[in-house]
Amino acid sequence: MQRPDNCCGQHIVCERETLLAIANPDIEYYDDEELDRFKGLEQDMYEDEAIEEFREVLYTMRPNEVAGWLRSLQLRAVNLPVQIMDEALMFID
Repeated sequence: MQRPDNCCGQHIVCERETLLAIANPDIEYYDDEELDRFKGLEQDMYEDEAIEEFREVLYTMRPNEVAGWLRSLQLRAVNLPVQIMDEALMFID
């Protein structure tokens, strides 16, 4: 089965988060409002400086907040840079 372009590879998490998004469409911010300027940018199109901004947010939050943060980004149409996807998913596993 082929994954959609925006699939992170963590189907159980994605499906759960999608269901949660439907049930609760409220967007929670994680002191990361500045990332909204990347809305719609493809995962592989980020410059190094932007990747570091995402990484800084990721590493300043508690591990139990990461899944919610990824959901927040998804609801805001902000794609996580592909370069830090594995780092973010380590917090979820």
